[in-house]
Amino acid sequence: MSSLNMREKRVLEDFLGMGGGYVLNFSDRTFGEFVHEAVDIEIHTDEYSIHGSSKAKKLRAFWEVESDYLVGRLLNALIDYAQDTARETTEEAKNLAERSRAIASRLLAGGPSLDDLKQKAKSLDANHLAEQIRRMEDSVETDPSLAIGTAKELIETCCKTILSERGQEISGTPDIPTLTKATLKELNLVPEGVPNAARGADVIKRLLSNLSTIGHGLAELRGLYGTGHGQHGSTSGLTTRHAKLAVGAASTLAVFLFETHEQTK
Repeated sequence: MSSLNMREKRVLEDFLGMGGGYVLNFSDRTFGEFVHEAVDIEIHTDEYSIHGSSKAKKLRAFWEVESDYLVGRLLNALIDYAQDTARETTEEAKNLAERSRAIASRLLAGGPSLDDLKQKAKSLDANHLAEQIRRMEDSVETDPSLAIGTAKELIETCCKTILSERGQEISGTPDIPTLTKATLKELNLVPEGVPNAARGADVIKRLLSNLSTIGHGLAELRGLYGTGHGQHGSTSGLTTRHAKLAVGAASTLAVFLFETHEQTK
């Protein structure tokens, strides 16, 4: 299934005119031919009729069933078609087209998937963590600075949750390097905890050492470009690809820490 979120779907539905069950100016026949030519898929089958028989409902089902790559390919083809056949283009339509193209590009580039992290938030009944995940998903394309700031906050939440569940008291307002170090120590993930006799001990120690720097790096990046600190008026922000890096790194670290916590507590 694709990683389209609700905000992205709303943008795409507005651009493609899907409110009344339509998709652009396609008939049932021409829509089926277009999809087949673009991604070699028969859209008029039971697989894509799970929500109904209209073209819009079949396209929504396609978004749910197919991968990011296929959805991104079809979206790019639909955007090209819409722009080629438009009789006139308003500023609003241009803006919607640009936003739709950005969504398609994210899907084709393999944007950060937060599905594993969502499952951890659900199993832990962690509402604040779930809210941070939603915020990162919604802002990685539209507000990279917010995504970067939230990625840093995610690591803080992860560490505090684990330490709290293990009965470790958190005093004061420790910074993220301190929280990360305390969590790794509690989970016995510090390099010193790896016996030299273990196969690949040196490699494991290097990986654990690098792991501990992710939180510190996110804190520095957030301080330079993320939310939470006033910036100089001429400061240039980072782009979506930098936000993807921050969100991806934070998600990978958080999932690893939560899984280690679950398996060893």
